Amino acid sequence: MIGIPELEAAADRIAGHVVHTPTVDSPGLSALLGVPVTAKLELLQRTGSFKARGAAAKLLSLDEAERAAGVVAVSGGNHGIALAVMAAALHVKATVVMPRSAPARAVQIAEEAGASVRLTDDMDGAFALMTRLQQEGLTLVHPFDDPVVLAGQGTVGLEFAADAGDLTDVLVSVGGGALISGVAAALRALRPGVRVWGVETEGAQAMSEALRAGGPLPVALSSIVSTLSAPAVSQLTYDHVRALVTEVLVVPDREAVRGSLDLADHAKVWAEPAAGCLLPAARQVLDRVGQDARLGLVVCGGNATTQDMIAWSQRFGLR
Repeated sequence: MIGIPELEAAADRIAGHVVHTPTVDSPGLSALLGVPVTAKLELLQRTGSFKARGAAAKLLSLDEAERAAGVVAVSGGNHGIALAVMAAALHVKATVVMPRSAPARAVQIAEEAGASVRLTDDMDGAFALMTRLQQEGLTLVHPFDDPVVLAGQGTVGLEFAADAGDLTDVLVSVGGGALISGVAAALRALRPGVRVWGVETEGAQAMSEALRAGGPLPVALSSIVSTLSAPAVSQLTYDHVRALVTEVLVVPDREAVRGSLDLADHAKVWAEPAAGCLLPAARQVLDRVGQDARLGLVVCGGNATTQDMIAWSQRFGLR
């Protein structure tokens, strides 16, 4: 299990390479939800999501032989962007494997940063190709099954614990589970009374299915939210979530997209549906814990284009 020493070591390692993102009270979201809301704006992170933290932490931990071999990662979008950009900054050759469902903008950014991008038909195929390339000698930078990456993502929690006012409940999106694992490790150590809730979208339910089954298992993927679409969580992230997280909630894709529109309208931030899903989940949390709650939202990323949002809104009949 990752603890404060590992999180603080990661914070020291990546200092100067990533942004200490703002933590702000949101009058707009507070009015919308009817309780005080504080947002950790990780969409303002370098590369547009929290993923820069874990990528930087891992790259900076590699020895010369591992760096010289080049690195490989699998991604639904944001991890690939982060690895490509951070690897370029650190002069490491990177290969990024993505499913064809990944946002076109993510592919473009990774290629423009100098990474070799390999596309597969689906996420299962992307993980399989990543494994093969690792076996051929590339150094793996796994998006979530790595304690160094997990600790890097957990620096979000260190900052949130230091910068936020009083909170009762914090909501964090879940893909493979490294972000929520690291944030929960930080908050449960530094603010032990705070409840941490995970949020997934329907069709990207790897963690909630694992919790029901008693361990990680493959899941069928159908969500439009590719950045949350892990085909399975890892034992590492499962163990952290089982021990530290109150519950993992699941919301429909339509409500995640509506949440992104609400974040734009009420919080004045441009967030992708992987963050938009927090708002419908927040309503579920309030139904359970009552109106005395003080909510914290980790707004994990903003790498959706206007075209993406228009297409999703039209698909679900929003606006």
